[in-house]
Amino acid sequence: MQLFFQENITPPLITLEADESKHLCKVLRKKQGDHVFVTNGEGTLFECVILEANPKETNLKVLYSSKVEEDTFRIHLAIAPTKSPDRMEWMVEKVTEIGFHELTLLETMNSERSYLKTDRLEKKIISACKQSLKYRIPKLHPVTKLDEILGSGEFEGFQKFIAYVDEHHDHHLFDLAEPNGKYLVMIGPEGDFDPSEIRKAMDCGFNAVSLGKARLRTETAGLAAVQMLQTLNR
Repeated sequence: MQLFFQENITPPLITLEADESKHLCKVLRKKQGDHVFVTNGEGTLFECVILEANPKETNLKVLYSSKVEEDTFRIHLAIAPTKSPDRMEWMVEKVTEIGFHELTLLETMNSERSYLKTDRLEKKIISACKQSLKYRIPKLHPVTKLDEILGSGEFEGFQKFIAYVDEHHDHHLFDLAEPNGKYLVMIGPEGDFDPSEIRKAMDCGFNAVSLGKARLRTETAGLAAVQMLQTLNR
């Protein structure tokens, strides 16, 4: 099954934009009369027939649509951008394939990078959703200061965790998280969180957690956290 993405779909007709149309016509060599599947990124899957295949703009007719149920849990990952954009793009691609719901780029005292273009990350997310046949596009938030996360009322009702390296604490994320919940997991930069940030987070109701005995790179820690929460909610 080949999946295409198009925002703001209003049946019975869909017009694919240039990037998707080019892939459909030039790479997959689809033609008039072929059936294809399209998602709006909001949980709806459309089965369509091609009315006109054009690399610049392809017109489709919707034959059938179905709504995919939402997960019973929600994973919000707040993570400091890595110094290398490539490593963050790799992580975003992989956690999208595994499955998460929101991502906030986190600015901390030890952040290696305080700015990161989100347009490439958004493209990685959409591409990974199509590859892994996911019909809801995770939400990507721009770089946000840690204090803004701690002071936000948006996360009321979330199970809140801060993951950092400490050989003396053995409270594992997998053991503390409860199934079918909403989770906010904060992961710091390569230099880890400053001790004052950890104290602030714990004062704001965050649980300090470990992701295992190994010392992980930032992007590996993000991947590990998402995988653990997905496994918990199987």
